[in-house]
Amino acid sequence: MTTGRDEPAPPARGRRSVLFVCLGNICRSPLAQGIFEHLLEERGITGDFTVASCGIGHWHIGSPPDPRTVAVADQHGIRLRSRARQIDAAGDPARYELILGMDSRNVASLIRAGYPADRVGLFLGYLAADDPAAPREVPDPYDGDRDGFVRVHGLVRAGAEALLDEMLRTP
Repeated sequence: MTTGRDEPAPPARGRRSVLFVCLGNICRSPLAQGIFEHLLEERGITGDFTVASCGIGHWHIGSPPDPRTVAVADQHGIRLRSRARQIDAAGDPARYELILGMDSRNVASLIRAGYPADRVGLFLGYLAADDPAAPREVPDPYDGDRDGFVRVHGLVRAGAEALLDEMLRTP
């Protein structure tokens, strides 16, 4: 599959690594990447992690995040640095210890593409681990209005915090 331009290098020895995945890599997964990177910066541990995002589809390869995603991120002081790329089943599993889909369809697509099932999961699974009533999936806001992007930001922020806390608890 095509991977686009800014293909990440393998993580340095001892670094933790996570790949966020959504359908086109312009709404949910770049927001997850940006928020996670922001949390790492706040905690002063950016050098300990490799973080990236990608999409199942090829439609937006090389594009910046959706302007509505950028607007919501900007309101919260989050800088989105990524460009859309498509999943790389041949290379990504060697680069990332966790490969997290935003919804169950993303997870199923990752498994079908050959990603190792033991390292693939739902992004909000870490949030649901602390609260069984928490949402399990991040809805795709692409066809909706601004409110959908605001809601997605709240879910992604909570999910990123839960994920980072879990990653810091476990070796």
